[in-house]
Amino acid sequence: MPQSVPSLPRRVARMLRTSLFAQVGVALVLGIVVGRLWPDTATTFQPLGDGFIRLIKTVISPLVFCVVVVGIAKAGNLKAFGRIGLKALIWFEVASTAALLIGLVAANVFGPGSGMNVDPSKLDTSAVDAKTAGGELPTTSEFILNALPQSAIGAFAENALLQVLVLACLTGAALLHLGHTKVPKILPAIEQAQEVIFAIVGFVMKLAPLAVFGAMVHLVGEYGLGVMKTYAKLIILCYAVAAAFLVLLGVALKLMTGLSLWKFVRYTRAEMLLALGTASSESVMPRMMQKLRQAGARDDAVGLVLPTGYSFNLDGASIYLSIGTLFIAQAVGVDLSLSQQVTVVLVLMLTSKGMAGIPGSAFLALSATASSLGAIPAGAVALLLGVDRIMDSMRVVTNLLGNCVAVFAVSKWEGALDTDRAKKMLDGEIEFVEEEDELGKPPAKAESEADAEADAGEGTPVEAEVSALSKGETKEAASGVS
Repeated sequence: MPQSVPSLPRRVARMLRTSLFAQVGVALVLGIVVGRLWPDTATTFQPLGDGFIRLIKTVISPLVFCVVVVGIAKAGNLKAFGRIGLKALIWFEVASTAALLIGLVAANVFGPGSGMNVDPSKLDTSAVDAKTAGGELPTTSEFILNALPQSAIGAFAENALLQVLVLACLTGAALLHLGHTKVPKILPAIEQAQEVIFAIVGFVMKLAPLAVFGAMVHLVGEYGLGVMKTYAKLIILCYAVAAAFLVLLGVALKLMTGLSLWKFVRYTRAEMLLALGTASSESVMPRMMQKLRQAGARDDAVGLVLPTGYSFNLDGASIYLSIGTLFIAQAVGVDLSLSQQVTVVLVLMLTSKGMAGIPGSAFLALSATASSLGAIPAGAVALLLGVDRIMDSMRVVTNLLGNCVAVFAVSKWEGALDTDRAKKMLDGEIEFVEEEDELGKPPAKAESEADAEADAGEGTPVEAEVSALSKGETKEAASGVS
């Protein structure tokens, strides 16, 4: 009997029902359209994006704690964990310094602020103060002290990832020291808590399209598209440099692990689009941890490298800060010497490490850099107020990919990467399975398998469900949700 081909509307409906990437993509386009046509609704839809990010942030700290503790306990080697941390810091420093240097060279070559002839005395600097909320970047000693927990509960309540990592390392080390015979129920309890958290993440991710829609309406409605014309040269340069940097990261990943960065982007395309739409890399951290683990990276490497990278490896921010500093100098007519530009790199190497989680941190870093040079008026950073939000997408995606590459590279360096599994996963030979499906029930059917059944004329979704139930399968398998 010849197979019937489903109609185009049915195929589109099935894709929208089963593909997070398609759902987020449609929400992104709709958000841009609504924000453009009805800009007055910008603040109305903003809570959709903000609420989603709040829900995700709720589970980040306990998830990081569980993954790191389980990773250390199962690896059974605290020294190996220490080596992973040291190698991660080395990778972070090299990568972020390279990002700073590439941005600096590009700004010198293309001169995005040349010819603007801005009078800094006429700039409104009060908006910068409002953006930074009167805060300041921590000193090196303060940064180190802030990484040490003052209260176990406080570390989780404040979502202080570095403090949570310290607590997780201590807990994992204690479990190794005591052994499974003295505390036999602790590790299984933490593993079960981890599975519950991943299940919660699965529930929250169903709201991702609404979050992207709300965030895009707010962005387009609040800031408009006109700013892109005013700062076109700066925006194009930052995004082009970020793309070039990612190509270099891809080459480094290929040389170290044999993996393709492009295939990884395709593997995580839904998460990338969600981070792009919400302008928050934290919104996809739990899902990225799932996907990196299933792509062959060991739990302890994923649990340590990825969260630490959120504080130490801000490649996108480094590109923006180096180009932004020279843009400001060029716009106000200041010609920085080579020694001053070296100072820019050195200052940004320090200030970029303490930016995570601080309101207006980019402007604080730029102001600190301008003050250290003494040649650029500190108030001139107000020039970037109009374009800063447009740069979020570049910073978020570059930061996120940089940290994921770091996980693979450090894992390979430490021998904590199953390269064969990683290649098969990125090639699509192994399907990604939601962590919640591992809680004692059969894994959801792969999307490609469900599509094949629909193409064979399985009938309506209700008929498919009845057929699946008669075979003892789950409802999720019948609808093709993975």
